[in-house]
Amino acid sequence: MPVLILHPQIITHLKFQGRTNEYFEVLEKEDYSTTQSVEGALSMIWFCEDQNILTIDSEKRVFDKNEIIFLNPFNKVEVKEIKKHRYLRFNAPFYCILNHDEEVGCKGVLFYGPKSFPTLLLKGEDLEILETVWKMLVLEMQSKDNLQLEMLQMMLKRILILCTRMFKSQEDLDELDKVQHDVVREFNYLVDQHFRNHHTVAEYAKLLNKAPKTLSNLFKKIGSKSPLQHIQDRIMLEVRRLLRYTDMPVSEIGYEVGFNDVQGFSRFFKKHEGISPSQFRSS
Repeated sequence: MPVLILHPQIITHLKFQGRTNEYFEVLEKEDYSTTQSVEGALSMIWFCEDQNILTIDSEKRVFDKNEIIFLNPFNKVEVKEIKKHRYLRFNAPFYCILNHDEEVGCKGVLFYGPKSFPTLLLKGEDLEILETVWKMLVLEMQSKDNLQLEMLQMMLKRILILCTRMFKSQEDLDELDKVQHDVVREFNYLVDQHFRNHHTVAEYAKLLNKAPKTLSNLFKKIGSKSPLQHIQDRIMLEVRRLLRYTDMPVSEIGYEVGFNDVQGFSRFFKKHEGISPSQFRSS
């Protein structure tokens, strides 16, 4: 059932916790602190004022009013300055994007796409529509009948569909047909799941029942980085996080992302970063 929580600087804080670990949280507030850690949660942040400064995966970004970002469980967020914003978070038991990907089409675009944290800008009619849906969501969060779970899932689905359409339009992603979109999304999702053990395009092509050349041609068609670059970028993202946010030895970090010897790992890191892992950590 939903719980209403009020704290200073918090305008709205509602959360739903179901009987089988379903979790859904909706906030409108002026700081980034959250109520609890939710394993595997996906989230959306809607900025309501200008000049919000966040460092996401070591990349410093400034977000302005009516920009929205989408974060998966792997993103590391540091808040430098944040003003009024809206925030929602949900876990797989509440709404599994894998199971609903055919309906929503967002698995890769919003949470597991080529961009580590997709951003869209609300304006005009899109802004009016999402404002209305958000108000409806807040009202539904305060309901207490036995249909609430289904209603909240439907509201979230609507938000994801709307945001997916906006993002595809703003990023000109409609040049691919549906089948090609599915392959790109599935590849990106698989990389996030298996980058520690699978380092080659051929391994992912096998999982997708595609030829490696097919993947390369598809990514070339959309003007994106090559499949191999996506794999290596995902490995480097994890390595940078571990070097920056943990005290794990360099050799252990290399083993964590699938390298059997520290020399090979160090060569890989220096090729992409220009300095050794130890130098990166000390800098």
